[in-house]
Amino acid sequence: MLRTIVWVTLVIIVLLFILFNAGNSADLNVWPKVGEEQPVIVAGPIWAFALGFFLLGFAPLWLLNRAQVWRLKRRIASLENSLRAASAVAPVVATETASTPATPQPASEESNRSDVP
Repeated sequence: MLRTIVWVTLVIIVLLFILFNAGNSADLNVWPKVGEEQPVIVAGPIWAFALGFFLLGFAPLWLLNRAQVWRLKRRIASLENSLRAASAVAPVVATETASTPATPQPASEESNRSDVP
């Protein structure tokens, strides 16, 4: 919920910035004048420059975060798998102890016959 509120607020701020600066243009000095060379100047809307520089700063940190999350997920999965392998030892079978009485077996018909020698 909080993440959604933050993203909606960020989108509204960016849209308001674009709306208020829609007609404004700016010159961006991409390559400063060195010696006798002509400077490289790009003209464009302010919002495009602001959005471009925002993405230039945001993208590397976002990629670094995604790589760290991926690495940690792999590490957790590896630890979980090793824990499963360690706990997969054959279970100990409980044997009957002498303290539990044995249940009597029902007599079969053959043992109760009188004609059997």
